[in-house]
Amino acid sequence: MDKVALTAGALYAIVLLRAGGTFAVGRLAAAGARRSRFAERTSSAKFRRAERAIQRWGAPVVAVSFLTVGFQTAANFLAGTMRMPLSRYLPALFVGGAAWSLIYATAGIGVLEVLGRLFAEQTALGVSAVAVLVLLVCGAVVYRRRRAAPSVGGTVTEEA
Repeated sequence: MDKVALTAGALYAIVLLRAGGTFAVGRLAAAGARRSRFAERTSSAKFRRAERAIQRWGAPVVAVSFLTVGFQTAANFLAGTMRMPLSRYLPALFVGGAAWSLIYATAGIGVLEVLGRLFAEQTALGVSAVAVLVLLVCGAVVYRRRRAAPSVGGTVTEEA
């Protein structure tokens, strides 16, 4: 149990710094945008309504975002850009960050222990499993890049 508590504590400190930093960057970006040519867009009635909604209801979204993959950075950044009050943001950060750190600490330690046993008891199987996992990840990356690449069969025009 001490491993989980220590790991969760370290992960909690990391997530508080990372998510809080993302919120601060969003806040700074919004301050810069309000002083730029985008100021007229950020002062419209529609934008103000959205800003009020996030200030009021955004805290649960921020807290739940820590249970997702890839959404938490956007949620923290948007909370900053929409100037969510710290009195609403910080409790959401503390609760969501605690959930995130506990999930990753327990699941992470569990996976590492299983891999450790696998390598200790059946090294060949462990090496094979890691090799298959690496090949699957590489295949997924290649597949996504090929799908995202523009097709080459189009008409090309050259300028003289």
